[in-house]
Amino acid sequence: MAKETKIEWRVQNLDCENEAKKIRRGLEKLDGLSQLKIYSSAAKIAAEIDTEVLSEDELKARLDSLGFPVLQGREIATLPKPWKNPKVVTAALSGIILALTWLAEYFSLLGEPVSTALYSAAVLIGGYFFGREAIEELFAEFNIGIEMLMAVAAVVALITGQSAEAATLVFLYSISEATEGYTEERTRSAIRALMDLAPKTAFVLRDGQELEIPAEELQVGDRFLVRPGGSIPTDGIIRKGTAAIDESTVTGESIPVQKSEGAQVFAGSINQTGALEIEATKAFHDNTISRIIHLVEEAQEEKGESQKIIQRFGRKYSPAVLATGILIAVVPPMLGAAWQDWITRATIFIVSAAPCALVMSIPLTVVAAIGTASRRGVLIKGGIYLERLARSTVLCFDKTGTLTRGRPEVTDVESVADGLSTQELLAYVAAAESRSEHPLAGAILRHAQNQGLQLSPPDAFTALPGAGLQATVDGHTVLVARPDYFQEDGWAAHKQHISDLQNAGKTVVAVSLDDQPAGILAIRDELRPNAKEAVLRLRSTGLKRLIMLTGDNEGTARAIAGELGLDAFFAELRPEDKSTKIQELNQEYGGVVMVGDGVNDAPALAAASVGVAMGAAGTDVALETADVALMADDLSKLEDALRLSRKAQRLIKQNIWLSVSVIVLLVAGSLSGAVSLPLAVLGHELSEFAVIGNGLRMLGRTSA
Repeated sequence: MAKETKIEWRVQNLDCENEAKKIRRGLEKLDGLSQLKIYSSAAKIAAEIDTEVLSEDELKARLDSLGFPVLQGREIATLPKPWKNPKVVTAALSGIILALTWLAEYFSLLGEPVSTALYSAAVLIGGYFFGREAIEELFAEFNIGIEMLMAVAAVVALITGQSAEAATLVFLYSISEATEGYTEERTRSAIRALMDLAPKTAFVLRDGQELEIPAEELQVGDRFLVRPGGSIPTDGIIRKGTAAIDESTVTGESIPVQKSEGAQVFAGSINQTGALEIEATKAFHDNTISRIIHLVEEAQEEKGESQKIIQRFGRKYSPAVLATGILIAVVPPMLGAAWQDWITRATIFIVSAAPCALVMSIPLTVVAAIGTASRRGVLIKGGIYLERLARSTVLCFDKTGTLTRGRPEVTDVESVADGLSTQELLAYVAAAESRSEHPLAGAILRHAQNQGLQLSPPDAFTALPGAGLQATVDGHTVLVARPDYFQEDGWAAHKQHISDLQNAGKTVVAVSLDDQPAGILAIRDELRPNAKEAVLRLRSTGLKRLIMLTGDNEGTARAIAGELGLDAFFAELRPEDKSTKIQELNQEYGGVVMVGDGVNDAPALAAASVGVAMGAAGTDVALETADVALMADDLSKLEDALRLSRKAQRLIKQNIWLSVSVIVLLVAGSLSGAVSLPLAVLGHELSEFAVIGNGLRMLGRTSA
């Protein structure tokens, strides 16, 4: 019987897609290995193995033989120093031979046979790694890539007597390939920073003793100590102590939060003041930081539509370039043109048309953007959602918990029945609501408790979906519902007053006692302190419409929408109504983003182009279901996400235009004979470095 084991290992020397392909070629035919996934951006592999057929040690040995040794613990891959990196060393040696040979030729110190031999040596040394990759890719995958274009160009230049040009091509291309790994390493800075947040050890309490153990060994239920200034090793609940907790590393919220017994804390948070005894609620591998790291790594491998298009284009484009180069070399000479001239032009064309910069124009920028967002408390689940955020034109908000605090409070209690005091009314309503899980029920119960009322448990309870509830309390039938649920009889005199309360932004519930009007309760969920400012700043990101969707009554919705300056609102919507409205807005405007809590608004989040969950820290459902997760309950993080996505899209467009422009100019120059091979190589590599440098701007601060 198969014994499946999941493995997830970080490996050394995995720096780009080519090396990911090498690992796949080396592993995918192994018996006992399945579900292989390679994360080139994170230098990690994940798989399932049948340990009856393939042991972990055998798999590690195989990876080691391929040149990708497995790293231990939380260690993350780092490149060796340049002078210890074989790719850099061979590229540099190729360049040194090229330079010294050129100087010796310039001063007439070498004859042509010797200089040709030295240039050939530079080609062989510098082209070893990308030449080997070109051959493996051709025979193992039947694919012609950029490496093959460069290898063919170098060999043809060497054969046709352009040995110095061939060596120049190989040196410049090999050095750019060698430095690509260091560029990839920079994009891992976000993952490395996240991994460094949680401490390596924890002080756990066992059998009355304090023991220092590796943080990875913490299990659910363990109690551990965190002293002032210490980092919290895993998610948990405070059992003893009070302290100010800096959660900025997780949520991006810069203001410390005062927490005491019973409060939830997250891995990677910093205890700023008092000593705490915490009970672990998550094992280390499943805590908030570990989940964030996993989600970011997954997101960095998820490609956007434009990246997929470029990659599909590249797979067909490179063979077409090689075929066109052959035609350029063969057809004009067959018509009487000089062979040497057109073979040279064909070689220059192949180098000029190679799509290196174009292929790199998107993925580097996307990986850097997702990593930067994660450091700011925003999880973007992949390149496709980064693109959709950048193209968004309409932003829809849920009201409760998004624009408001999500903690409604009772503002008015009014009796409309003779002989019934407001205290008695509140006691009846609170007793009836004690079986309800609705947020408004919580507000009513808190208000009753604050008044010191003693509540009788209801003898019967019936929920009225979308309306309210009915219960039997002390022998009386208590009906608590939306005002429009009641018939006009007996309520007509109160209709205007109810409307006035609703227009003041309050949610009104009406109460009947034994089928007679008994009273009115008004409840208000206050706006978040930064809601107005956040709405203004969100509008400045280029959004055309800001819309609120709520299940609340129209009067309350109108008051809040007016207070915030929203463009529109839709009230009295059930969850399925919100989903339908999102679909309508998508058809009308396109690019609709929906912001909610990730649970109650799941249908609307799913219907939107991008679903954004607020306050996702510690909420597994929100982390898993949302396209974008804001770790804190802070709308300013949504502005960060929008600005970052728009900046990423601008840089991607700049990179694509630059790449295409350079290719067009160099190709035109190669066909006309105006561009030499060294100039084509230089232009090609400079455009690649320009694209890399532009993409890495996403690692810095982001502005509009």
